[in-house]
Amino acid sequence: MRFLAAISLTAFAGLAVLFAAPPRKPLAAAKKPVKKKAPARARRIVARTPITTPVVRAAANDAVAKWLDVPGIMENPAALVPFFEQLYRMQTGQPSGVLRVYHYGDSHTAADEWSGTLRYLMQARFGDGGNGFSHAGRPWNGYRRLDLKNYSSKGWYSDGLNGRGGDGLYGLSGVSMSTERPGEMVNLQTELEHAEFHYLRQPDGGRVELSDNGELIETVSTDGPAGPMCVKLRLVPGTHLLSARTVDRKPVRLFGWVTENTRGVTWEMMGINGAQASIVHKWEDAGLEPIYQDRPPALIVLAYGTNEARNKDWTFESYRNMFAALLDKYRRLAPAASILVIGPPDHHIRTRAGWAPHEKIDLILEAQRAAAKERGAAFWDIRERMGGKGAMRQWVYAGMAQGDFVHFTGPGYRLLGAALYKELIGQYATFARVRQETMEPKTAALAAPAATNE
Repeated sequence: MRFLAAISLTAFAGLAVLFAAPPRKPLAAAKKPVKKKAPARARRIVARTPITTPVVRAAANDAVAKWLDVPGIMENPAALVPFFEQLYRMQTGQPSGVLRVYHYGDSHTAADEWSGTLRYLMQARFGDGGNGFSHAGRPWNGYRRLDLKNYSSKGWYSDGLNGRGGDGLYGLSGVSMSTERPGEMVNLQTELEHAEFHYLRQPDGGRVELSDNGELIETVSTDGPAGPMCVKLRLVPGTHLLSARTVDRKPVRLFGWVTENTRGVTWEMMGINGAQASIVHKWEDAGLEPIYQDRPPALIVLAYGTNEARNKDWTFESYRNMFAALLDKYRRLAPAASILVIGPPDHHIRTRAGWAPHEKIDLILEAQRAAAKERGAAFWDIRERMGGKGAMRQWVYAGMAQGDFVHFTGPGYRLLGAALYKELIGQYATFARVRQETMEPKTAALAAPAATNE
């Protein structure tokens, strides 16, 4: 609006000058207009990591290592018992199938270094359940998963990203890909035993051709009453290049792929750059319920808070109430799942005096902690684990965080992933020990034959 107002004022001023000015010279004597150069495109400014001496860097590395070595404290770990019970059954060889973890969050999650580390460590211990859900193509340029390769053509529009409105039918991850052009494609390359193709059925929807390793296997019509749908693909276990290609000049909206194995753990990354936790309230339950019923998670991880700290509208009460309602939403969708809330990490903002901790992180963190306690969810204070308020400076100096004092580097995210894994496994080990001491002797006694006096 400000831009349009500026144009209107400029045009009005030009007309005023034209009518107030003396008669103009003949056109023949008029000067040729000079072509103006197009304004240079603004460059994205990337904050550089401060230059430090080897001594400062070594001291920062020692500080980070010391903080991570201190035993963590998971608040309300009892909320994770349903998740731990499923892990225990899987580890002891009982029938369990695939155990799914849905990890939602902002850019810290979307990088997949953090979630990817947890995926690798959990699958190494409990079995590889596959990739789980992944986006159709690349909904934004920086999207990636460390455990697969994907691609999409340029004619897609990403629904559900931060700042974009829509109808709330975005699928499991809150992001979908839409087009009305024929010949647009998305693909995925990975190892799998089972696969599913997820899309939105909508009135007058177009057709999509599904191919595996270059061979057409099925043509799907997306026409029909609005709602989430999936096609289960019959494939031979191994490496596959799956492709989906639009056929008609009709609307098509894709949610993504599901690629799983028969047994093991999945750790499914569903982060959105710039997201706040409140974005989930824009996702319609009608678009999520069928997916949650078909693929119920054992654990839901919610990792938000960084972007909320920069939102002046949030108060402690309004954020706590919103977050409590968010936990209620996931309870409705997955009543048997455990929920783990991860508080926001420390980050700094630039002030006249230099970089300083962002004070509003305190408010967001405590509001999340209060909501988790009220709704019976586990809570992990990642800021305390990384060293407490103000610790981001040492992470930056150690090369574990970026120069914006907000995001971490690859090694930093992997350290945080390993720290959370260590915390989860520590709590799980306690659960397994108590379970063996209290449950298994009783089970053995019940199964033993009765004594006789013969």
